[in-house]
Amino acid sequence: MSGALPENLAQIREDFHELELRDRLQLLLEFSNELPDLPERYVDHPDLLERVEECQSPVFMFVEVDELGIVHLFVTAPKEAPTTRGFASILVQGLAGLTVDQVLDIPDDFPQDLGLTEAVSPLRVRGMTALLGRAKRQIREKTAA
Repeated sequence: MSGALPENLAQIREDFHELELRDRLQLLLEFSNELPDLPERYVDHPDLLERVEECQSPVFMFVEVDELGIVHLFVTAPKEAPTTRGFASILVQGLAGLTVDQVLDIPDDFPQDLGLTEAVSPLRVRGMTALLGRAKRQIREKTAA
């Protein structure tokens, strides 16, 4: 199931692994500040977004697959939840420009592979794992039609 990691995600993983534990948390916080805002079409239609129940914070997501088979992930997470926002931002940035097959090939345990399991609660890592899993499920649903 686990293919090679796409370049974006491999680079992000490498960036985390090059740092000491404390600095990994700092990098995660930097990612949290880089989570893009939702496009207007979703701001006015929160009903289109799926709640990620595994996250303690209210996290909502939506995946689009364009006509070229490129995946676009949109996530909203509260500023008061920087760890969750950081994980969401890693996925949004890491999946940017990837094809359906590339995203579906990402190992399901990618979140555990960032070297953050000692730094953040297992619940938060589970939330990121759920976010990736839901993104893949939405992609499968959209491409099966």
